[in-house]
Amino acid sequence: MALTIGFKSIDGSMLATVGGKAANLGELTRAGLPVPQGFCVTTDAYRAVVQAGDLAGTTPDNARRTVLETPVPQEIRDAVVAGYRELGDAVPVAVRSSATAEDLPFASFAGQQDTFLNVVGEDAVVDAVRRCWASLWTDRAVSYRETNGIDHTTTYLAVVVQRMVQSAVSGVMFTANPVTGTRDQIVIDASPGLGEAVVSGAVNPDHFVVDGDEIVEKRLGDKKFVIRSLPGGGTEHVEVGESGDQCLTDGQVHALAVLGRKVQAHYGSPQDTEWAIDDDGELHLTQARPITTLFPLPDNPDGGAHAYFCFSLAQGLERPITPMGRAAFREIAKSAFEIVIGDPASRSYVEAGGRIFFDVTKVLQSRVGREFVTRLLGVMEARSSEVLKGLFDDPRFAIRSSSPTPALKRVLRLARRFHVPVTAVKALVNPEKAVRTALLLEREVLEKSANLSIEQALRQCTVPVLPRLAPTALIGFAMLGLVGKVVKTKPGELQTVLRGLPNNITTEMDMAMWDLAQEIRHDPAALRQFQDGERPAALDRFLARWGHRAVAEIDLGLPRWSDDPAHVIGVVRNFLLLEDGQAHPDAVFARGAAEAEAMIETLARRARGRGWFVRFALRRTRLLAGLREYPKYLIITLFGALRKRIAEFGARLVADGRLDTADDVFFLDFEEMRSSQGDLRPLVAARREVHDREMRRRHIPRVLLSDGTEPEAVHHGTPVEGDLVGTPASAGTITGVARVVMDPVGAHLEPGEILVAPSTDPGWTPLFLTAGGLVMEMGGANSHGAVVAREYGIPAVVGVREAVSRIRTGERITVDGSTGAVTALDRPVEVSQSPVDA
Repeated sequence: MALTIGFKSIDGSMLATVGGKAANLGELTRAGLPVPQGFCVTTDAYRAVVQAGDLAGTTPDNARRTVLETPVPQEIRDAVVAGYRELGDAVPVAVRSSATAEDLPFASFAGQQDTFLNVVGEDAVVDAVRRCWASLWTDRAVSYRETNGIDHTTTYLAVVVQRMVQSAVSGVMFTANPVTGTRDQIVIDASPGLGEAVVSGAVNPDHFVVDGDEIVEKRLGDKKFVIRSLPGGGTEHVEVGESGDQCLTDGQVHALAVLGRKVQAHYGSPQDTEWAIDDDGELHLTQARPITTLFPLPDNPDGGAHAYFCFSLAQGLERPITPMGRAAFREIAKSAFEIVIGDPASRSYVEAGGRIFFDVTKVLQSRVGREFVTRLLGVMEARSSEVLKGLFDDPRFAIRSSSPTPALKRVLRLARRFHVPVTAVKALVNPEKAVRTALLLEREVLEKSANLSIEQALRQCTVPVLPRLAPTALIGFAMLGLVGKVVKTKPGELQTVLRGLPNNITTEMDMAMWDLAQEIRHDPAALRQFQDGERPAALDRFLARWGHRAVAEIDLGLPRWSDDPAHVIGVVRNFLLLEDGQAHPDAVFARGAAEAEAMIETLARRARGRGWFVRFALRRTRLLAGLREYPKYLIITLFGALRKRIAEFGARLVADGRLDTADDVFFLDFEEMRSSQGDLRPLVAARREVHDREMRRRHIPRVLLSDGTEPEAVHHGTPVEGDLVGTPASAGTITGVARVVMDPVGAHLEPGEILVAPSTDPGWTPLFLTAGGLVMEMGGANSHGAVVAREYGIPAVVGVREAVSRIRTGERITVDGSTGAVTALDRPVEVSQSPVDA
């Protein structure tokens, strides 16, 4: 059992013995980089003093006290003193914690355990080691491990003892830009004295950004404080007054950049480093760890510049998609590329961080592509449209094709193949029959898919649905647009026409859920069952019709409501609290429909001689626009059927002893699922670990460049003072209490509260029935949340940047769905919160 190990004998494979920080310092030392000499007090020493299992069962305060009061065994003391003496006679050292769960690719643990600087003397070093051990049980360290899903009982602490660099200037260096994500930029923060001033945020440092051989940004801080070593041990904070001088020469900035690139090259990934320059001008590397906040990059075989649009986020999914869910989308993408561009092997579909992206490089390099995609996203996901427009002047994405002819030929070919003109004309002439024809597709899709393999069903029964249905819905919206040309309208008037739309499958589902609540409310036996946690027959009937739906339902790998009805039960419980008859969803929906009809008459009268056309057009809008939701519904219906077939494979793999549970099959792809031999459990375990890690990721880029840059982080647009501004989505103004909800499952929303969410899909929409208004970070005027908000007549603003972080639960806000403004009125009031509310 080794109690101490010198840096030269440590490598990256020794994480369990020396912890993350020491493993990295050993790696850097062995690579010949300028690391100050030192040694590590191993986790074996920690285990000899501390029983982690015992400490995990008590409070952080008691755990720390136990460690501090436990004597250090003589054997460990002797080993620490021997290691210290090898560094020199009473040499000043830095004593740093090095946990086994630290400096990992997914969790840096930066600042979670303690560091002691300028420690001098044998007794002082031994005491600092003990205090480092105790710091594993600080409140912040315990909370950090819990947040990152790391078991306290499997986390141990080693301690680094390293010669102090008496720094003339020091700081931190990132080998990729941590704000924009750009992998080619090195970012350096520097200040005189010890680096703790920069790391702790006590000083406003000098800031440098190096791109290649050029310093592209230089921002000098005031550097009012300096942390210095004291003779005999310890440090002092000295206020030196504001300094406008640059604390690093340009030559030192470039030397640091060269060192940073060497560190990154050694690890093969971007690194967060700490460094120091002593009075003699010698550069030292004191720490390195992975940058954990960078979003992973898609594979880029050709090495060129690419722009990727996040499809997952545009669909309302911040969470990663399961491996089986992504396997399904790969099949769908093959079909889409074959139908649209004639190339099923196109590389435009890519994955990163468990999310789905599309390579839009060629779109940006085409004049027609730019116009089409940004206009489409303008009504579906407005923020993404703006971010892509910001790339128009980037020379890497300059227009290479200006002719509309290829795109026109492609559109005409698709129109002929799917009989789009005929479908559109039929919808215009006889909208009622067009609706009946569209609704027959559900049976056709399910019957066809039953005779195909799962992959064939995904390719043949998903993408063709859209061109068969889209013309019918688009005629409805086209009529609405024509009326806007014929009649001068005020903001929100045309949106009013879309309230209470018939033939909307999502509205039908929501109303069925409301009817379920009313059936339970008026049946004493069913209500008693429901309150006792049992399932009344009414719930089973609802699930028989709608059980294939789910929150985040575009992920084939996630349970449907029929698998886990917890969300439905939670929504019904909320509905049962709704006493005001005027606020009942059926009454709200009926009022919306009446307001829409009244608006049609208002606009018709305003049009005078063209009133007949306004009535003709808007009646078709009312009948046809609701079908917008139907293509996705058909795909989700198909997913429900295919999920059952996949689950059967899972059950067989469990019976063969190759999986632990049937649901594990959703962490495989189709080929792996059908493989005839081999234990699949290790593969599933590894993928679950990655998936769980990605579930904790808090930021997903809308658009990502192949060099790691997130354009939205670079181009913020023009700020508007006071209000948050987004895209108007549903007319009207509401003032109320905000409720920030990150996950609809288990969410509690009081009647009249304003729902603030990152994004929504149909699984969220039952919450709309009691919401007074809606604010979303994602989405455009024609996104799913906007459509449903209009139908329910609640004001909505979408595409509001940083809405869930800048608005707080309990805060009174005003939402103006006509102008797109969200205004905060006062500080938050106290409201009850559930775990999924922010």
